[in-house]
Amino acid sequence: MMMSTARARRLLLTVLLVALVAYAAQPMSLYAQSESARDAPEAPAQIDPPTRGMSGDEIFTELLQHNDMRNAELKRYSAIRTYAVTNASGKLYARQIVQLAYRAPDTKMFTTTFEEGSGLVRHMVFKRLIDSETDTAVGKEHHDSSITPANYSFELVGEERVGPYYCFVIRATPKRQDKYLFEGTIWIDVCDFAIVKIAGHPAKRPSFWIERADFVRQYQRIGQFWLPLKDQTVVHVKLNGIKILTIDHGEYALNYSTTDRQEMQSSNESPERFSAATPTNVENPCRVRTVSISGDAVGAETAMAGEHKH
Repeated sequence: MMMSTARARRLLLTVLLVALVAYAAQPMSLYAQSESARDAPEAPAQIDPPTRGMSGDEIFTELLQHNDMRNAELKRYSAIRTYAVTNASGKLYARQIVQLAYRAPDTKMFTTTFEEGSGLVRHMVFKRLIDSETDTAVGKEHHDSSITPANYSFELVGEERVGPYYCFVIRATPKRQDKYLFEGTIWIDVCDFAIVKIAGHPAKRPSFWIERADFVRQYQRIGQFWLPLKDQTVVHVKLNGIKILTIDHGEYALNYSTTDRQEMQSSNESPERFSAATPTNVENPCRVRTVSISGDAVGAETAMAGEHKH
């Protein structure tokens, strides 16, 4: 899936929504299940110099073309999302688990299966994020925040392994000061021309009360598709400390159907996971890719560069 206008906008919308509840919500005496800011930071990885003779804009042209092909093939999917807001020590403000059902081209339905904690957080953050995503899917929101050359300048700074994926590393600089644009880094798979990870901060300070805001989004490859794995937004609020929004995405079922025998594939069956990374063949990363099966068994997927199906 491509990083659409809707997804790019929601990444920046979360920053403001988390800040809105910082003064009203009180944390529960429960530690969040997901990672938090207290975790030790990862050691910086080695960035290799570019080897493929492509510019940042050329890479994004390829990415958009590959996204169009992938999107045309993705007819429907379901997934489970877990939304949570915590503070820096991991204490939980609120959590909500929803089931998402998507049907091409523009239908998204969300069903809440579990919720706990502050009703204010769930209403002002989780509900508004879900409503925004639903409205954007049917064309009710039109703010142009897509990650394209129209909105950003792209500079190829090198190549780097991110979990099982070998990636182009792109520096993204917004072409205007806009609270729905960001400044940061994008990692793009060199074989599939798909976004693997985005890390950055808003191009424009979204509120006087926000001293700093950073977000990271990770994607995973499931079959021929790339779908969200995890979002984390960390907001430093004046006089009120750090607030963290985490969204975990999982249990995908793709192109399922009750009336025919279309492929059905769950993210629990054969996704490529960041947590089970094994060294990739850097000389030709598109030749052999080592993947994790259900987090336990490890297998190899062979795909010659240029013969990879999208």
